[in-house]
Amino acid sequence: MSEVLVESPLRVSPTRARVAIALFFFVSGFGFATWASRIPVIQHRLGLSAAELGGVLLALPAGLMLTLPVTGQLLQRFSSRQVMLVGAVLYNLALGLLGFAAHTWQLAVLLFCFGCSRNLLNLSVNAQSVGVQTLYNRSIIATFHGIWSVAGFAAAGLGALLISRDVSTTVHFAAVSVGLTALAFAFFPQTLALPPAPEKKSFFTWPEKTVLKYGLITFASMACEGTFYDWSGVYFSQAAHAPKAISGLGFTLYMVAMTSGRFLGDWLVGRFGIKQILQASGLLMSTGLLLAAAFPTPVVAGLGFVLGGLGVSCVVPLVFSLVGRANPLSAGAAIASVSTVSYFGFLMVPPLVGFVAKAASLRWSFALVSVLGLLVVWVVPKLRVEGEK
Repeated sequence: MSEVLVESPLRVSPTRARVAIALFFFVSGFGFATWASRIPVIQHRLGLSAAELGGVLLALPAGLMLTLPVTGQLLQRFSSRQVMLVGAVLYNLALGLLGFAAHTWQLAVLLFCFGCSRNLLNLSVNAQSVGVQTLYNRSIIATFHGIWSVAGFAAAGLGALLISRDVSTTVHFAAVSVGLTALAFAFFPQTLALPPAPEKKSFFTWPEKTVLKYGLITFASMACEGTFYDWSGVYFSQAAHAPKAISGLGFTLYMVAMTSGRFLGDWLVGRFGIKQILQASGLLMSTGLLLAAAFPTPVVAGLGFVLGGLGVSCVVPLVFSLVGRANPLSAGAAIASVSTVSYFGFLMVPPLVGFVAKAASLRWSFALVSVLGLLVVWVVPKLRVEGEK
């Protein structure tokens, strides 16, 4: 059976379009992890306390959230490939300038811009990935997010190497910025010339009920993902009492499992179907968090993080694929609406984990978040997916 369905716009072959969008995912992941790899260095250079750093870091999600409706409208006026290229250029420019931040206010302003540009790139590249998915009769969309994760690993490794060689953050960020920008321009001609989404009368509207169901699923997944990102290391060392030598193993297990799941996801969808994989993902998220909460030992908690990583790995790309099917003429705007809901989970739930931990314990926090995995299991059967029960 041929895997290609139709010829892509501008006579770009599906394979070339797939490679090009994969490279844009690489640009996004590599740029973000480049910044993250240097946070401790920048904190030390600017003399920021933990509380001050936490306050400054809020500028990035603030920029991301505030530009969600703007990006949705841009995707109604311009092709997603145009928004994606502009987003990539601004994203890399902001990254390069972050290396020059000499004052706290400069860092905050640049992080806000970094968040704004990341949102432009993130939503548009996901709209493009949905377009590429339509060129194939098998699932290929989860692999794009796997590329993002691999890029993050690569950037973290490069960051560690450059730190050990005493390469300045200014040189590091500037070099990566130039390299990623060149990569974006090199592969832009192979992207899809998708038409803008149909314009709506209002500046931004909430999606229809079907798309809101998608939003609930991604909200739950992103909340669990944010919890693992922010708290797996802390949980492994404090609640599971892991020895200092392996205190970072919990987060590593989670990241490896999540990345592996993204590369396996497309094959699993082809074998079992999207709805079955989404339901299994919800069960894995819930089971992983509950295992860690019920049996706080390094071995069992580590297993829980593996299950959780597998659970969250494919939910967002698969839901975006469904959004594209339900809204073929306005995938970019629909993705922006779903992302509005999902980002609240990623941004709001991890801080709540800290509040619950202070009032009770981290074990109770993880147990409560596990309920969100069951929310996914409950909502998925209510979706209507063509060709699936």
